[in-house]
Amino acid sequence: MSFSKNLKWLRLKAGFTQEVLSEKLGVQRPMISAYEDGRSVPKLDGLSKVAKTFHVTLDDLVHRDLEKQEQTHYDRVPEKVLSITLDQQGKELITFVPQKASAGYLNGFSDAEYVENLPQFRLPQLPTGKTYRAFELSGDSMLPLEPGTVIVGAFMDQLKEIRNGSTYVLITKSEGVVYKRVFNYLNERGKLYLVSDNELYKPFEVHGSEVLEAWEAKAFISTSFPSPKSPQQDLTLDDLAEMIKGLKEEIKKCQ
Repeated sequence: MSFSKNLKWLRLKAGFTQEVLSEKLGVQRPMISAYEDGRSVPKLDGLSKVAKTFHVTLDDLVHRDLEKQEQTHYDRVPEKVLSITLDQQGKELITFVPQKASAGYLNGFSDAEYVENLPQFRLPQLPTGKTYRAFELSGDSMLPLEPGTVIVGAFMDQLKEIRNGSTYVLITKSEGVVYKRVFNYLNERGKLYLVSDNELYKPFEVHGSEVLEAWEAKAFISTSFPSPKSPQQDLTLDDLAEMIKGLKEEIKKCQ
């Protein structure tokens, strides 16, 4: 049985102390220590509560090495049950992660209570049958999308389905919440290559095992409207030279 090892790994990964986990499970803190040391095992109801708390299956919790599984199966994001909220008509709402909440989301994305307390809204024009989440951009690495733009993404449970050159919001252990154009080299190197649309930012790589969540960009919301392009923006030096030459000729005619 892998329960004791899995429990400690899941607790540390979620950032819980033994005291915090004991409160969530409704047991005394010394009991968590006994579980993790292998001196005691919960009854079936207790095991089910642990599995629900960490969004894993009961079979995986008891029989599989979850840490090793995450390190080797990099083509899947960690198995989880996404927390969703429904409106009065029973339609799924979109959870919004503001930029100021992105750091907290990295630690709380698997906590159903945390996710449910984030803002919620609905976009009726999005296709049904998918779970969507919205993330507020910070920085200018993805210009022309400006800071404050909200990216709406559809949840992906298979990293191998990432399409080269498309844009995704990735929740990663090392980089946090990032929105990038992604190139898929999982089969060849076990890595994803992340590229900014702003050429001032250098591309970088993340290992598949670093990715906690992946959301395929489906829409964006922005309060910045595109400005009409001025003809002068397309002028070359040759164009300017011709304009100056024409002006000089017009001036001569007037003398």
